[in-house]
Amino acid sequence: MSHLPLVFVDGDQGTTGLQIHSRLRGRTDLQLVTLPDAERKNPARRAEALNDCDIAILCLPDAPARDAVAAITNPAVRVIDASSAHRTDPGWVYGLPEMDAAQSARIATARRVTNPGCYPTGAIALLRPLVQAGLVPHDHAVMVHAVSGYSGGGRAQVEAHEGPHAATASAFQLYGLALEHKHTPEIALHAGLSQRPFFVPAYGAFRQGIVLTIPLMLRQLPPHATGAALQACLARHYAGAAHVEVLAPGDAEALERIDPQALNGTNQLRLGVHANARHGQVLLTAVFDNLGKGASGAAVQNLDLMLAH
Repeated sequence: MSHLPLVFVDGDQGTTGLQIHSRLRGRTDLQLVTLPDAERKNPARRAEALNDCDIAILCLPDAPARDAVAAITNPAVRVIDASSAHRTDPGWVYGLPEMDAAQSARIATARRVTNPGCYPTGAIALLRPLVQAGLVPHDHAVMVHAVSGYSGGGRAQVEAHEGPHAATASAFQLYGLALEHKHTPEIALHAGLSQRPFFVPAYGAFRQGIVLTIPLMLRQLPPHATGAALQACLARHYAGAAHVEVLAPGDAEALERIDPQALNGTNQLRLGVHANARHGQVLLTAVFDNLGKGASGAAVQNLDLMLAH
């Protein structure tokens, strides 16, 4: 690009959009495009902005995100979609650079990139290398439990916990009891699972951060799938990754608790393998910021890969 690349954030008033603006504000290697308040809901102005930019970042609900993509007629415009509208679409590149050795290059050259969901970021990061290595069978009955800060529920949850009735907000709430959460197919596809995982999400009374866990019984895994083997597999896969760290065995063993807010404000993802050989049990853990590596941080990471191409 001979000029400063124009980056338009469509839907910049939501939690993800605001965080992306915060992360990009002040950068001198791009020009951040915004619409005045009076024009944000004007379809003609939005379509104009979408078609005039170099890279559009969509921070919209699924249906408006699809409409925004349909409104782009300029073939030169590249898109990062932070909604879940395209996360299982084979025509879009999945925006998790660390998922394999070639993914960063795919993202860098892509016209259409779909940002991962917050919960799937942790689940896929833990499962995909283990499934690919044959340590967790692709048809294994996987169970995923995760607790997110209430900002993961969007404006409604933020208002419930920070608005005038915050005193009555729930301290903890389990949801997705119909077992139809939209992140489940995304986890299955990109983790390489052939069976739908059991996914149980929850919100806690903290603004942001996620702790995600996956329990494993060693007797249900191949004989070589020890706790040490699982940890070594993840450590090899993410060796050199700037935004993913895998706890060393001693550090994981010494850890007694995990604070879901430990990595807030960063684009980091911390993975752990907590094994009890006597009981034949392993707990896989992931902690990260649902608005960081789980959303806006990931979008900016993908944007930087695309700008570099």
